[in-house]
Amino acid sequence: QVQLVESGGGLVHPGGSLRLSCAASGSIGSHYAMGWYRQAPGKQRELVAAITSGGSTNYADSVKGRFTISRDNAKNTVYLQMNTLKPEDTAVYYCKLTGTVLSYWGQGTQVTVSS
Repeated sequence: QVQLVESGGGLVHPGGSLRLSCAASGSIGSHYAMGWYRQAPGKQRELVAAITSGGSTNYADSVKGRFTISRDNAKNTVYLQMNTLKPEDTAVYYCKLTGTVLSYWGQGTQVTVSS
């Protein structure tokens, strides 16, 4: 079993920054991708950013140039650095680990961008 624990969400003013973390534990293996998704009220969950075990990344168009995903394989942790935050970034952010067979989700962390 794999557990994902997210942290770093909160309330921030427009233009501000936050850094999300997601630590994985359990039977992870060595080849897995990790990603961040978000779900705003009344909307579907969408991919924000993802990173492969080799370090390749991809981003949603709406966050390119503002968000950066990274990972520390020694700590089994993925990060999402979010800069120049906008009110439309407000959502619950979820971490996802995609293994060779199964995928796992974190519990989510709320990010609110408001003045």
